[in-house]
Amino acid sequence: MSFIKVVDLVRQYQMGESVVTANDRLNFDIEEGEFVVILGPSGAGKSTLLNLLGGMDKATSGSIFVQGEDICRYNDLELTRYRRDKIGFVFQFYNLIPNLTALENVELAIQIVEDSRDPKKVLDQVGLSHRLNNFPSQLSGGEQQRVAIARALAKNPALLLCDEPTGALDYHTGKNILKLLQETCRREKTTVIVITHNSALAP
Repeated sequence: MSFIKVVDLVRQYQMGESVVTANDRLNFDIEEGEFVVILGPSGAGKSTLLNLLGGMDKATSGSIFVQGEDICRYNDLELTRYRRDKIGFVFQFYNLIPNLTALENVELAIQIVEDSRDPKKVLDQVGLSHRLNNFPSQLSGGEQQRVAIARALAKNPALLLCDEPTGALDYHTGKNILKLLQETCRREKTTVIVITHNSALAP
């Protein structure tokens, strides 16, 4: 059985008198521990798909099976538990808490899960062992994004969803972050889905 199975997935939005179709009858399978990069220009529906996979949006029609369960049939409470227990998110914008240090931002995220990873170790893996006690305002944009990535990895999620995770990073750092995500995917058997418009960063 596939870890993720998407069947005839449609997401449409009402825009005045028009209907905009962001995702049109998508069908695909992703295996457990697979590292997937979805490439496409802005407006192609990549973020919409990621939001659907992460339980942050609801499909117009179709199904998303994750470990055999159709999350499109979940109610709001079930979706909340799904996001808490199975999903790690990395967004294009960092969403760090400004009055917490890098370490505290990561520690905060693991308080809601049982099988978490060590925050200091994960921050070291993203190259920030020397920045543990710095606040977001004391970090560069790239460093803030690495904290956000560490925060997601520390939850030890079954599925890691990354929306332009290297958008604020230089090319070299971006490739290193993707390498880290790939290594985590292999080592922890975490399924990782990365969306980007930058084909140069694809593995």
